Amino acid sequence: MDDVRALVSRVTAYHPNADVALIERAWEVAKSAHDGQKRKSGEAYFTHPVSVANLLVDLRLDTASLCAALLHDVAEDTTIGIDEIEKLFGQEVAFLVDGVTKLATFSFTSKEDRAAESFRKMLVHMARDIRVLLVKLADRLDNMRTLEHMKIDSQERIARETLDIYAPLANRLGISWMKAELEDLAFKYLEPEAYRDLEEKVSHTENERKDHIVRTVKVLSDRLNSAGFACEIQGRAKHLVSIWRKMRSQDCEYEKVYDVVAFRAVVESVADCYAALGVIHGTYTPIPGRFKDYIALPKPNLYQSLHTTVLGPDKQRMEIQIRTREMHRVAELGIAAHWKYKERVKSKDDDHGGLIDPKDARSFQWLRQLMDWQKELKDPQEFLESVKVDLFQDEVYVFTPNGDVRVFPRGATPIDFAYAIHSTLGDHCMGARVNGAIVPLRHHLRSGDVVEIMSDPNRHPTKDWIEWALTARAKSKIRFFLRTEERERSLRLGKELLERHLHKYSISYNRALKTGSMAKAVEDAKLQSVEELLIQVGYGKYDISKVLDSLVPADQREKPPAQLRESIVERVTRKVTGRDVGGILVSGESNVLVRFAKCCSAVPGDEIVGFITHGRGVSVHRRSCEKAMDLDPERRVEISWESGAKVSRMVCLRIITANRPGILAEVGTTFSQNGVNIQEANCRAGDDRATNLFSFMINDLNALKTVIRALQKVKGVLAVERV
Repeated sequence: MDDVRALVSRVTAYHPNADVALIERAWEVAKSAHDGQKRKSGEAYFTHPVSVANLLVDLRLDTASLCAALLHDVAEDTTIGIDEIEKLFGQEVAFLVDGVTKLATFSFTSKEDRAAESFRKMLVHMARDIRVLLVKLADRLDNMRTLEHMKIDSQERIARETLDIYAPLANRLGISWMKAELEDLAFKYLEPEAYRDLEEKVSHTENERKDHIVRTVKVLSDRLNSAGFACEIQGRAKHLVSIWRKMRSQDCEYEKVYDVVAFRAVVESVADCYAALGVIHGTYTPIPGRFKDYIALPKPNLYQSLHTTVLGPDKQRMEIQIRTREMHRVAELGIAAHWKYKERVKSKDDDHGGLIDPKDARSFQWLRQLMDWQKELKDPQEFLESVKVDLFQDEVYVFTPNGDVRVFPRGATPIDFAYAIHSTLGDHCMGARVNGAIVPLRHHLRSGDVVEIMSDPNRHPTKDWIEWALTARAKSKIRFFLRTEERERSLRLGKELLERHLHKYSISYNRALKTGSMAKAVEDAKLQSVEELLIQVGYGKYDISKVLDSLVPADQREKPPAQLRESIVERVTRKVTGRDVGGILVSGESNVLVRFAKCCSAVPGDEIVGFITHGRGVSVHRRSCEKAMDLDPERRVEISWESGAKVSRMVCLRIITANRPGILAEVGTTFSQNGVNIQEANCRAGDDRATNLFSFMINDLNALKTVIRALQKVKGVLAVERV
């Protein structure tokens, strides 16, 4: 019980009215339920929920959150279910646990679909109560801290998911330290060689960096104190991913990245923030265009500070943040800084458990909006990809003609702006005026732009718009419009095909409708309506000969016209004799006409999905391919690799290296040692780094991963990624 007393002691230090008995009961139930279970590291499994609970104590969360942290794996990994948790701990704790628990009772076609649907479930719960996400973030952080005990493939998958989803979520909730640690841990497993190389270089300059911090802190403290400010100056090294991104964006080595140290001035009031800025600019020369005012224009996660970059000692660039003590508390704790410990019964309609001031809670309505925008996205992977965009961390602040501020991900266009205002405006936008000048729809918006949308009722979305739009809302609306058009085209095509074939039997389509035989055809097809049947025929997903079986009397079907012997589906997915079809099974059938999409170069072992094309068979895409997400889900067919399939496919890798003599020879040797013959190479060198594209044939995903890992170990290789 000593450990639970330590946890309770930490909780009551900031929440004196916490329900200690409930926490102790959750501790005992979880400890007993996980008894005998081990983690991959060999430790007792119960150490994990205890670590998650302590992370939530760092965020100063409430009793229900801590109980959920202790119990979050009980429903998934033990015999105790959600119903029993509700009986023991109440509806509030049970709701939080259920929100964090993965989906376990549904059948999915891939690990990616399962992960995406689990995330969708969590998003639904956290839109109602933000604490679900806070528990999940703490859970993910503790798992990332112990990821070295997992298999390499699992490490890469979990690290990628962390970098794409959970670190941006921590950022959107304003928990800066958690976001930084999640990013660094993901970086460690996604780019192991680059991580080790950068970590070594940073450690070598640690003493020099500490001296620089001490000297600069003293100068800033002396200047601000002498100007009459009561302030606290802090200096810290930026986290590794931040430095790594600077190296890549500036195309340089670590030694050429100068602003690796950031300083923070914490003052008493907002007025002091602006006055302190003047003192700092009087001490060090400011860099033009590097000032950001997040006090006047707070970030969506409520973060506020002044940011400026100056030429510090030795003419090195350094970033300085200026904020009040309350702003600093919000920056460290994020949404948890707004917690109110109210002892009251929560109604079913309360958002965030009724624990956040309504004024602050409104700033997190992006969660609710995110869910609203995803309702049209039925495909799990499309949903997950769109969420990644909406969590994009770099933002631009633009204005409507009325002066209202709108926040978008960096790279957003007038299309995103139009759909953010209204769906109808988006569907009919034809261009925009940005700062009074007419710009095309693909124009990238910048902070400070004043945007006015020009519309035309005769203008409609095209496929190009998907490439130009960035936000999930805009993309989903464009896809919805295009798929509706595709559906209407398929309805017309299906009806034309059926009428043409019925005519050969001297049967009227309209008569078939009136007599009810079409209703029988719909019933035989196990569909909901005549319209749905015609659409399926038009798409090529339902065999027209089966429709004719339901509509044409048996005596007339004894000698069908020759042209009816082959259905549209058979023409689309025609069996080919004596032809290499790439080891693909379409709905369990081999020797089906397929073609590999050039946009994503699937290789055996990749998760794949197929789409019926008109006249060209089934198009094969990697399940994560963005192009595949633009295609209509109605045309999707489930496909898989044949057992032991060995199909050579062209793959391209982008390899970023240091620009030093001999590095290309070492990379080439590594390819050769792994049995790979380079088909094409494109190399572009900068001052310090080189970007190289290598194309080659490979016949197995595991072989490709082996090549990538071998390349990552080459000294001077900074990053390897599949293009």
